[in-house]
Amino acid sequence: MLLGRVIGTVVACVVYDGLAGVPMLMVQPLDKRGAPKGTPVVAADATRMAGLDEMVYYEGGREAALALDPWFVPVDHTIVGIVDSLHVMPGGAT
Repeated sequence: MLLGRVIGTVVACVVYDGLAGVPMLMVQPLDKRGAPKGTPVVAADATRMAGLDEMVYYEGGREAALALDPWFVPVDHTIVGIVDSLHVMPGGAT
């Protein structure tokens, strides 16, 4: 699982049949402490509930294609859940 924050939406002018009705969101990857890292990615929202500025967890690669129905649609990242809160233990692993 990867941690990220929704920073925007993507509007596609052509949609693959298996992705009709699935929101595409811009996600800023986060490190284990919730700080931004790397460059934003586009993720299909399997929850269909994630909104702007929400913290989410998502999958990448083959697992991302398995998270949607039908399976193996052409996606690199898929949001699979919304994070209610993040608690970092002092001196915890990084």
